[in-house]
Amino acid sequence: RPPLARAAAVDAPPEFGGAVNDELRIIPLSRHPREVSRFLNVGYGIYDGDPHWVAPLLMDLKKVFTDANPLFEHARMRLWIASRNGRDVGRIAGILDESHCKLAGRREAFFGFFECVNDAEASRRLFAAVEQWAAGEGCGGLLGPMNPTTNDECGLLIHGFDSDPVFMMSYNPPYPALIEREGFVKAKDLLAYHFDLNHIPLERLIRIADKVKKRHGGLTFRPILRRTLDQDLAKVKEVYNEAWQDNWGFVPMTDSEVNFMAARLKPLLMEGLVWLAEAGPEPVGFLLALPDFNVALKPLRGRLLTPKLAGFVPYLLGWKRPQRTRVLTLGVKEKYRSRGLESALLIEGLKVGFKAGVRESEASWILEDNVMMRRVLEGIGGRPYKTYRIYRKEILATGS
Repeated sequence: RPPLARAAAVDAPPEFGGAVNDELRIIPLSRHPREVSRFLNVGYGIYDGDPHWVAPLLMDLKKVFTDANPLFEHARMRLWIASRNGRDVGRIAGILDESHCKLAGRREAFFGFFECVNDAEASRRLFAAVEQWAAGEGCGGLLGPMNPTTNDECGLLIHGFDSDPVFMMSYNPPYPALIEREGFVKAKDLLAYHFDLNHIPLERLIRIADKVKKRHGGLTFRPILRRTLDQDLAKVKEVYNEAWQDNWGFVPMTDSEVNFMAARLKPLLMEGLVWLAEAGPEPVGFLLALPDFNVALKPLRGRLLTPKLAGFVPYLLGWKRPQRTRVLTLGVKEKYRSRGLESALLIEGLKVGFKAGVRESEASWILEDNVMMRRVLEGIGGRPYKTYRIYRKEILATGS
C-alpha cells in the first residue's frame, strides 16, 4: 500500500447504497464543519428526555474531527447518518488507523460515535455502510465502538445505566441488541470503579503511601502543575507509552497527539490531581485525574452560548469544585511495578481531592483482565459499578 495521505476535511466519500425506499436513507457526510455539526446533532434526538445524558461540549468535540487532530496523520475517517422521513435518526463513523493495524498485525477498522433510535433497519444499514467501506479498504474485521480510538472515549455501556456518566466517559441507551443482531460479539469488557471518599480509610491509606515512599527512598513523587505541564509532557508520554504498551488495544501516542490532548485538557487541570513518580531523572509512574466537569456541563447541553454558561464559569475559573473526580490514567513502568507505586500515586490524588471537597471518584476505564490494577483499586476501597464493552466482527475483505 502507498503511504497514507492526510485526509482532507472537505472530501466527501461516495454515497453508500442509496435509499431502499422513500422512508430511510443512509447519507455519507464529510468532515466539513457544517456536516460534522449535523452528525453530532443526531444525539440530541436520541437522548431527549434522558435524565442521565450529558451532552458533550460541542466546541471541544468538533476539534476531534478536524485536520488539526494529528490522528489524521496516520488514520482516516468516514461518517454516515440515517435519515427517515427527513429526520436524522442514527449515525456512525468508520475509522481506519494504520498505526493500530500495524501493531495488531492485521487490517481492521473501528466503528465509533454510534447512535440510533430503536430502529433495526436503520442500525443494520449504518453498520452495513461501515462494513462495506472497511472491506473495500482490505480490512478483515471491525472493532468498536471507538470514539475514535482507545486513547479517547470508547466502549458501549452495558451495565450501570442508573447514574450520570463522568467526564470523558461514554453513555448510551441499551444498544447491545442492535449491535449483536449484526453479528458483533464481545472482544473485551472495560470496568469503571467507584470510590466513596467518606467511607474509605483515608488516614490509613496515607500512612501506607508514606511507607512506600520511605521504602523506596530513591523515588520522588511530585505534582505536575499547569505552569510545568509543557516541560513535563515528554516524561508523561514516556511513561504512558511504556506503561501501557502491553495492554490490549493500546496504540502509542505520537508527540503531536500528546500535545493535542494536553492542549484540550490543560484548562481543566486541578493542581494536585496530576502526579509524576521519578527515579532520579527517569519518569516511572504517572497519575492523571480531573474534576468531573460533567456536573457543571450538564445544564449547558453541549453549547457555551447559553444563559446557563454563568453556572459553569465558577468551575472553569476554579472558584467552585465538583465533588467528584475521575482518574483517567494510572500507570507505572513494568520494572517498577509491585512496589506499591500505583497505590501511592492514587492516594496522593485522593488526599488532595478530599481536602478540596471531593467526596467521590471514578477510576476508568480498567480492562477486565487487568488483575493487578483491579487489586490495587479494590485494595483501597474501589468497587466496580459500570461495565463497557468493545465488540468485534469478522468481515470479508474485498479491497487490497
